Amino acid sequence: MEKNTDLRMAVLIDADNVPYSNIKAMLEELAKYGTPTFKRIYGDWTKPTVSGWKGVLLENAITPVQQYSYTTGKNSTDSAMIIDAMDILYSGKVDGFCLVSSDSDFTRLAIRLREAGMKVFGMGEKKTPFPFISACDKFIYIEILGVSDTEPVVESRKKEKRTEIESIKKIDKPIINLIASSVTDLADESGWAFLGDVGNLVLKKQPDFDPRNYGFKKLAPLIKSTGKFDMDLRQTEKENIKLVYIRVRQ
Repeated sequence: MEKNTDLRMAVLIDADNVPYSNIKAMLEELAKYGTPTFKRIYGDWTKPTVSGWKGVLLENAITPVQQYSYTTGKNSTDSAMIIDAMDILYSGKVDGFCLVSSDSDFTRLAIRLREAGMKVFGMGEKKTPFPFISACDKFIYIEILGVSDTEPVVESRKKEKRTEIESIKKIDKPIINLIASSVTDLADESGWAFLGDVGNLVLKKQPDFDPRNYGFKKLAPLIKSTGKFDMDLRQTEKENIKLVYIRVRQ
């Protein structure tokens, strides 16, 4: 997905269904795509289960919204988030939304916001149901966040080094076929396609696609590791700028 840092975004967080430990990393990730103009978090703050959030709200300028649980076993924060999202939508003050939750109950909301022309980002844990993931323009797994752009990302099951994260997905045949079909869809007569266009098309087909899911910081190293594609680095009119093109290896 092309990044537009001028995108005005509303960030709505479901405190019941995401961890508070890496909220800073979540907001840093969102800064790549736009500027949060609304930052709200929903929960029943009388419950001890959300007490961990209280310490990080002020330092991240997030506004807590109290929503009492009127019935045992029911998540009342869902309706509060949905009502606020629609109010913000009709205010005309944002260009997109980020729904931070691992709950599939927000699937219809994401669809409705996209129908209204909004860019919709989703953030949640790996356990997030796929209907919610597919309803977003882009979905980001919380587990891959927290590693800076200058730090290497490697596949590892060890937690000793802070620069290492565990790959949450494997590069299997379906993902290779997804990339190959996207290359074919965009290829010129000689079979070459611009890597940036390929990445955007793959994301449209599979909203949770991210090289970091597979232990790679960027798309090019991921593709190279499969051994299924040829790569060509082409010089542009600007001296220090080169573009990467790929094609399916025969």
